[in-house]
Amino acid sequence: RRVWEHANAAGYVLGNLDATVIAQAPRLAPHVAQMVANIAADCRARIEQVNVKATTTEHLGFAGRGEGIAALASVLLVRTAATD
Repeated sequence: RRVWEHANAAGYVLGNLDATVIAQAPRLAPHVAQMVANIAADCRARIEQVNVKATTTEHLGFAGRGEGIAALASVLLVRTAATD
């Protein structure tokens, strides 16, 4: 939220966001729709602008061993106002 506040204060709005959460456990699929809704609300964007996927590493690496969770995100920011 803090990062988004900085981007918004600098004159940017969300074009779209695509995120992947990598975790062996817990199962995230039942929560993806709520995650999308929360992110869209925080970014003052439409739900259609946000995509979240959940996947595993098939028991490989630290995420596969259940030692942690990783996330990847790609965000398109659109400038709405000139800033100094």
